[in-house]
Amino acid sequence: MSLNPVRPWRNIYRRKSRQIMVGNVPVGGDAPISVQTMTNTDSSDVRATLDQVIRAAEVGADIVRVSTPDESSTRALREICRESPVPIVADIHFHYKRAIEAAEAGAACLRINPGNIGDEKRVAEVVRAAKDHGCSIRIGVNAGSLERHLLEKYGEPCPEAMVESAMDHIRILEDHDFREYKISVKASDVFLAAAAYQGIAEATDAPIHLGITEAGGLTSGTVKSAIGLGNLLWMGIGDTLRVSLSADPVEEVKVGFEILKSLGLRTRGVQIISCPSCARQGFDVIATVAELEERLEHIKTPISLSIIGCVVNGPGEALMTDIGFTGGGAGSGMVYMAGKQDHKQSNADMIDHIVELVEKKSAEIEAEKAAAE
Repeated sequence: MSLNPVRPWRNIYRRKSRQIMVGNVPVGGDAPISVQTMTNTDSSDVRATLDQVIRAAEVGADIVRVSTPDESSTRALREICRESPVPIVADIHFHYKRAIEAAEAGAACLRINPGNIGDEKRVAEVVRAAKDHGCSIRIGVNAGSLERHLLEKYGEPCPEAMVESAMDHIRILEDHDFREYKISVKASDVFLAAAAYQGIAEATDAPIHLGITEAGGLTSGTVKSAIGLGNLLWMGIGDTLRVSLSADPVEEVKVGFEILKSLGLRTRGVQIISCPSCARQGFDVIATVAELEERLEHIKTPISLSIIGCVVNGPGEALMTDIGFTGGGAGSGMVYMAGKQDHKQSNADMIDHIVELVEKKSAEIEAEKAAAE
């Protein structure tokens, strides 16, 4: 829950959901909203897949999904799960035996799409394997693969059809005494996805996995996901999320965190507040921010940094950040620490200086945290 007693208009009241475990990551309840991505390598290539998992984990991924379309990929999954720094979700489509093999290989969670995995008997076998091997399950309902009888009933993919599909498969799991599941009702249409998620949030207390499926490329998909996921998160809906982009999985993780950071739901790394720049700027804001983003990527400690080109908004923004720099004249600007003017700094050495300040601040915060623990 994101609560602000001073500014109550910023409060977000998260929907009450029960908690499950995906490996060692809690999902639902009062756990932080976890960020996921999915590898796009050949899953039978252990080294390439693990390298991608590790890169995603380094930028903050809590959970990584790996597609397991054939026996060679489920064989490789054993080593991937063993060496992965984060829990692995096995993505299953069409063949229920791949889910059983993935559970045996050590997957922390099985993602099944009820619309294409087969009849209730096959789903029951998957449930048995999940129980035997301590896996959770994600029921992944997708507007593009709804069951035929629902399409005949409703005429087209719609929120009601997606919620009915989800509840039908929840019933199957619970009929087999299985409650370690989460649910997603994804669509590429933002309106359809949002309405379906609101419906399922009211219908069950299961943890909810958010996503706008097939959102698009890096720019268009980021915008689409920010609109769809951001609105749902603002309403308090969502316990874990994946931003689906036609881009490097690392970018999905970054975008996911930025969405959560913008709503105050997760804090990780440096949050840069910067102006778009104009003729008043005292230094090249755009180039400066681009370089700072790259050079501060290794910082995991939550720190706010304002980079403002002139004194119109700079001092005001600096009041709200841990460290700030405001452009001035004569080739220098003002450095703010904890919202107060601290010292002047030349533009020429400003980037190195800010990196040094952020790294020092990070070390101080981590030392205080370690001492408190």
